[in-house]
Amino acid sequence: MTSRRAFAIALLAARAGTLAAPASSADTGSELRFPADFGAHRGSGVEWWYLTGALDAAARTWGFQITFFRVPTGVTGADASRFAARELVFAHAAVSDLEARRLRHDQRIARSGFAIAEAAVSDTDLVVGDWRLTRERGGGYRARAASGSAGFAFDLALTPTQPLLLQGAGGVSRKGPRPGQTSRYYSEPQLAARGTLAVEGRSIDVAGRAWLDHEWSDAYLDPNAAGWDWIGMNLDDGSALMAFRIRRGDGSTVWTGGSFRAKDGATRDFADGEVVFTPGRTWTSPASSARYPVEWQVATPAGRFQVRALLDDQELDSRVSTGAIYWEGLSLLEDVRGTRLGRGYLEMTGYASRLVL
Repeated sequence: MTSRRAFAIALLAARAGTLAAPASSADTGSELRFPADFGAHRGSGVEWWYLTGALDAAARTWGFQITFFRVPTGVTGADASRFAARELVFAHAAVSDLEARRLRHDQRIARSGFAIAEAAVSDTDLVVGDWRLTRERGGGYRARAASGSAGFAFDLALTPTQPLLLQGAGGVSRKGPRPGQTSRYYSEPQLAARGTLAVEGRSIDVAGRAWLDHEWSDAYLDPNAAGWDWIGMNLDDGSALMAFRIRRGDGSTVWTGGSFRAKDGATRDFADGEVVFTPGRTWTSPASSARYPVEWQVATPAGRFQVRALLDDQELDSRVSTGAIYWEGLSLLEDVRGTRLGRGYLEMTGYASRLVL
């Protein structure tokens, strides 16, 4: 059995509850405190740092994302070996090449420790092999990833231009109707991105805007949920829009939420029922046969918007790490007349099969 397959089995066992469950750290009664909450939360059931954005050079545009996940396996006890896989860290990275009409994607997975894979608790410092996301002195980030097999590499500096955006009530984001169906969640929209992007060995200086989410939870999905639809959009005027819906397998909605921060800093949180996702044009994946809406109308208290994927085929097959097939990619945000408002990422999970967290 390969080590990668062993890690995947350990992850599935942890998800199924066959190993000891971690103590809860997604305490909804405590205030988020920084810089500590930039780091990992060892007791939470699942946690991720999700960085997405658009990069430009001359007349070309690329989308990029890198996501680090941290999942405890539940292996505990004083007699546990230092080699035991107490925690798994895995990562996805992708580049959407709009001109070539191609998504380049790779993934990593490793047990934590031995400097091979780490999720630091003191601040954002994530590593899996040679992939890394670090919050540096002064509050900026550095993101690095390279894949010879997928033919991409990027090394980006990301500078905050706005304060942290706490999602929900003080960073407590409701995800369902039952008590405890919450996550701790903050965002950093409108990050100024600058660095290098290499595609098939050719390195290019790029600049753009990015969005960082950090989220951790012990009970993210309702038992009746199959997945979610989510958008994180940097508007051209400096505003920021996040909206999501938790979705059943039949397409109906379990829960909705989100927020809008205007360019003057005024923020409006969206309550359940105030956001409506209406699917438009769909695309069927030739690889998974999943059918994804790649155009949406999204109605919110901040206005009605259109979301349009800039590349249909942005499906990611991550079954050797997270066990899921899902769609996430660079998309355009427009008003109802079709006028551009900004760019960001659309994510859709649970279309190929029910998502398990």
